[in-house]
Amino acid sequence: MTYHDQGSKALKVGVFYDGSYFTHVSNYYNYVHDHRRRLHIGGLHDFIKHQVAEREGTRPSLCHIIDAHFFRGRFSARDANEKPNQLYYDRVFDDVLMYNGVQTHYLPVKDLMGRKREKGIDVLMALETYELCMLKRFDVVALIASDGDHVPLVRKLHALGCKTMLLGWDFEFTDQETGEQQVTRTSTDLWNEVSYPLPMHDLIDEGLKDDDEVVREMFVVRDPVRDPELENGERQQAVLVDEERHRSTVMSLMNGYGFIRYPDNNLFFRHEDLQDMAFSDLMVNDEVEFNVAINHRGQRVAKQITRAVLA
Repeated sequence: MTYHDQGSKALKVGVFYDGSYFTHVSNYYNYVHDHRRRLHIGGLHDFIKHQVAEREGTRPSLCHIIDAHFFRGRFSARDANEKPNQLYYDRVFDDVLMYNGVQTHYLPVKDLMGRKREKGIDVLMALETYELCMLKRFDVVALIASDGDHVPLVRKLHALGCKTMLLGWDFEFTDQETGEQQVTRTSTDLWNEVSYPLPMHDLIDEGLKDDDEVVREMFVVRDPVRDPELENGERQQAVLVDEERHRSTVMSLMNGYGFIRYPDNNLFFRHEDLQDMAFSDLMVNDEVEFNVAINHRGQRVAKQITRAVLA
């Protein structure tokens, strides 16, 4: 089929996720970055289409993501069951991927020297990406990845006549629990090898500052029904009832928030209400100390939460 100009050409796009990397970046935006939102798969795909269109001289409506694949190591059912709500979170995220047409590829997480580690994910991702590109002849492959091990894959894709786009992040922050500096960097070799490198950390910050709609839609919108601390999308300040410290146990944990057992009405709290500990380290029935506060709706909530000091 012949096109009269580049602007009328429809393009086939494949998207391939290093799942652990994507999850790490999404957690950064949800727990560390000022925006406090998780990345949204559908919004990210729309962003990719706009970026491909801009670089290929066509319209976003003519950039079709015909394949999207997500690669990650996965805990066994027994191991996941030992982590609070892990099986539930896995199922919820699987639903999100399925709803957005993303196919999942999992390998079992291995126990190496007492630590749970992924093995073989990069190789599986490279093989599947290359094979699918040979079969479906993508015009552009978008990689959400950071590891220099993907450089040989990129070179092979270029040999097939496929252009590559890299969504990579560079950021650093201080871990509030350990005080250590956490650094995430994308391989320089990978940056230099791809056709279209996208420094996402800068593009997102600039887009949020300019209130760019495409960038804004890359993030999940908080649901006020599930988040009692939000009204009209804005965080409301809670006022402490008194300075007394209370002690109780965690009743339940959800995605970034939970409840503490407390007489008459259990207390809601958010991950950012924790002090000197990470939300991911908290478990149901853990004993904690906290202050009671009143939020803008007149509801009692828990604030300034710490682990209970052993008597």
